[in-house]
Amino acid sequence: MQHEPNLKKEARYGLPAADQILFNRYYTIGYSYYFRQAKWALEIIDPDKSEVERLDNFRPDYRIPERFRADLAAYAGSGFDRGHLVASANQRELEIQNSETFLLSNMSPQAPELNRRVWKELEGAVRKLNEGKKILETYVVCGPLFYFDTEVIMMGSEKKDGVTLPIPHAYFKSILTENNRGALHMWSFIIPNEATDKEIKDFQVKTSKIEKISGLFLWENLVGTKMRSEKNRIRKIWKH
Repeated sequence: MQHEPNLKKEARYGLPAADQILFNRYYTIGYSYYFRQAKWALEIIDPDKSEVERLDNFRPDYRIPERFRADLAAYAGSGFDRGHLVASANQRELEIQNSETFLLSNMSPQAPELNRRVWKELEGAVRKLNEGKKILETYVVCGPLFYFDTEVIMMGSEKKDGVTLPIPHAYFKSILTENNRGALHMWSFIIPNEATDKEIKDFQVKTSKIEKISGLFLWENLVGTKMRSEKNRIRKIWKH
């Protein structure tokens, strides 16, 4: 299926399916009506340095129909963080750029021990990767994962808040870099939505594993034997 703003830079290597595609100025969200949250978030890491402060202006995304839209009340007192998919620190060149990352369509219920440690560490590692002299662009797609053989816990009250949110069992992140020779390299991760003492590298998986669990085609515009091989390997962490 073709989407008219496939001209968006971050969509160059593919745009997974979703119930509603939300084209923001600096990133794209694929939203799930069923899960009341994003299925995936796609961005290009912004290499620009800036003094723009984190805005913290969390707010609903009114482009989403009300019956499927998360509100701030759903998170209140839940014990879960409003976890960014596209990190605030990735988009800080302009105020509007940072502000967009605080739309609730870019949030998912994350255990604080995940959001504030390993997930944050992975975000920082990707920004550092992007600073490499040979890196032209770094594409990132991430989102929640639900295991259908495991109980799904709901957050919020339908009577009180209108919309309840299922708490993901895990999160995925897939990173695709393009270097100054046009070579593409891929790293993918699945991290449980819970506290952990493990390191980032312990969560590396084949990209094809994420596809099987999520039902999404990642980087679908990449074709050929080499790219199939890239999806089915675990590349040494940050090795080009």
